[in-house]
Amino acid sequence: MNSKQIAAVTGANGFVGSHLVDYLLGKDFEIRCIVRKSSNLQWVEGKNVKIYDCGLFDKDGIREAFRDVNYIFHVAGVVKAKDEAGYFKGNVEATKVLLEVASEEKNSIKKFIVVSSQTVSGPALDGKPVTEEMKPNPLTTYARSKLKQEEIALGYKDVFPVTICRGPAIYGERDTEIFIYFQVFNKGLTTMIGFDKKELSLLHVSDLAEGLYLAAISDKANGQIYFISSEKFYNWDEVGNITSKVLGKKAFRIKIPHFIVFTIAAFAQFFAMFSSKPATLNIEKAKDLTQRYWICDTSKAMRELGYRQKVSVEEGIKRTCEWYKQMKWI
Repeated sequence: MNSKQIAAVTGANGFVGSHLVDYLLGKDFEIRCIVRKSSNLQWVEGKNVKIYDCGLFDKDGIREAFRDVNYIFHVAGVVKAKDEAGYFKGNVEATKVLLEVASEEKNSIKKFIVVSSQTVSGPALDGKPVTEEMKPNPLTTYARSKLKQEEIALGYKDVFPVTICRGPAIYGERDTEIFIYFQVFNKGLTTMIGFDKKELSLLHVSDLAEGLYLAAISDKANGQIYFISSEKFYNWDEVGNITSKVLGKKAFRIKIPHFIVFTIAAFAQFFAMFSSKPATLNIEKAKDLTQRYWICDTSKAMRELGYRQKVSVEEGIKRTCEWYKQMKWI
């Protein structure tokens, strides 16, 4: 008999998924990675994991991956799509399939963790961090699809234990999104959106991985929603000053008025209509970027899960930039 705990991780090859896999391997889990046939496996190659390249819609393949599984971490999701159908297929329909198959293995499942997003709650409108109890206020189609995903998952909480973990802006080694900020900074330039001081919750990926694990092993977390986030909030001036120190470079700061962000987004969205790929910046993304406060309160996770932010933003940026340099990304 296998005495190891078995964990299945969707999106295991991605930025957050691969860090979670590393963390769980350190806890001696048997890991099953659910990926697509076309996935780049560079972050899980050579590790003691089993690869299931069935994607999120092949029920037979998922059934095999979920056999006798104890923990399911649903990390995979669609953050960029050309239309509403793309977001809802990737975030809602895929989750439905996983939950349906998981219900066949309900006797072995100790927890189904859904990795969600702070965008579900929307921004903190009055500068007070959002909490799990507040009514969600999703601003974008992506955020609405993640809210629907949460609702569907919590609908299964009487079948097997389900926990929702919402992450804020996540950065760290292997990331390709916030990476662009460091890449441009390294070239001597940094852009600030708008003229107001924007505050955000910002978390290193290793802290998110630990938070997901703590939510998985806690019985108190069943049927609950948690922000797995930073204890402190940061503004872009602070992030810029730390980055400057780490890279040993000064960057020229350009402030971009909100209307220009929306103008660029509108052009990008228009030209994306003629491309097979969705625009990275579109009008909805511009709506997100121009909010003053993206801050959330992580005290519920601290109180109920024993979670703490262990990596300070200073240490996190240092580690991340050193890794980018080592990989010759910057």
